[in-house]
Amino acid sequence: MVGFVPNNNKRWLVCQYSFLKTIFVVIAFCMWTVPICAVSSQLKFNKKGEFKILQVADMHYADGKTSPCLNVLPNQVKGCSDLNTSAFIERMIKAENPDLIVFTGDNIFGLDATDAAKSMEAAFAPAVISNIPWVAVLGNHDQESTLSREGVMKYIVKMNNTLSLLNPPDYRKIDGFGNYNLEVAGVDGSPFHNKSVLNLYFLDSGDYSTSRLIPGYGWIKNSQQSWFLRTSRRLKREYMDRPEPQKESAPGLVYFHIPLPEYASFDKSNFTGVKQEGISSPSINSGFFTSMVEAGDVRAVFTGHDHINDFCGKLMDIHLCYAGGFGYHAYGQAGWARRARVVRIDLKKDGKRGWGAVKSIKTWKRLDDPDLSTIDAQVLWSKSSIGF
Repeated sequence: MVGFVPNNNKRWLVCQYSFLKTIFVVIAFCMWTVPICAVSSQLKFNKKGEFKILQVADMHYADGKTSPCLNVLPNQVKGCSDLNTSAFIERMIKAENPDLIVFTGDNIFGLDATDAAKSMEAAFAPAVISNIPWVAVLGNHDQESTLSREGVMKYIVKMNNTLSLLNPPDYRKIDGFGNYNLEVAGVDGSPFHNKSVLNLYFLDSGDYSTSRLIPGYGWIKNSQQSWFLRTSRRLKREYMDRPEPQKESAPGLVYFHIPLPEYASFDKSNFTGVKQEGISSPSINSGFFTSMVEAGDVRAVFTGHDHINDFCGKLMDIHLCYAGGFGYHAYGQAGWARRARVVRIDLKKDGKRGWGAVKSIKTWKRLDDPDLSTIDAQVLWSKSSIGF
């Protein structure tokens, strides 16, 4: 008879239905709360108690071999192209073996990129091939090719080995594209192996002002600052809660493209590095620096945008740092090597208990010269007075 099911089979079907229903709920939950379920992709400190970040600023990638280098010495012009940028990334990855690669905007130079997708595939290829986790935020030129700003970020988040997100899955009304955070857990087997001991924030600093009354570049909006503060407070609660309750926030690092107005607070007497051009910040101050001071966990900020500035200066216990221009199809200064910034975070060894919380945050830059020279090594933050 159609529709008839024996009692035993009925019980089997009920069990199968319950099982499938449970699986569906779990999958739906994971889709809604990606960071919670993506445990397998969680960033962790290595067994030496170190976590290293390579920052790549302003690649300005366009069409590869046919996109010439800008502002190089006469003897460097012939054959110089976007491929030199790719070669520099490959050298940096081999030399530093970072745990995370961060691209801080103007990853492609839209005006010269015939196809935005192809340019991004080529620009990020060394990171993708390395199998090292990588992330990206947008600059003011990424959207000037064949994809919108949202389209560029949507393309990035679907690429291999990236941990980039379009926006926070639990915060629907937020300006821009590419606002998200990542948590870095302690060493496997240590008391902090399931606890974030380092928090990384990534924000979209915009491209250009959309207000006719405000000229110049974009800025970090109120909705983004609200998300940042809420996220910082949540992470602080979790860090101060069990297991291994702590007395203060875990240190945080912030990455975006356009420097804040506060970057103009420094001169040669109070920064490490060089300042060779003006600070191209927004024409208004949206208050994000104040938000970071209020949050209390941010130890350093890293930007790009101004290619021939590469300094770090400290203001109200927060270091504001440039990476210096990386890409060869970007403006620079002939004879002044393209460069990258490296940040290494070290944990404290806690006797028999193993690796503990963060002890220090250090940085240096590498030049694209024959020796990949290391310059301007400095301690950005430490729990005590520690020499480099």
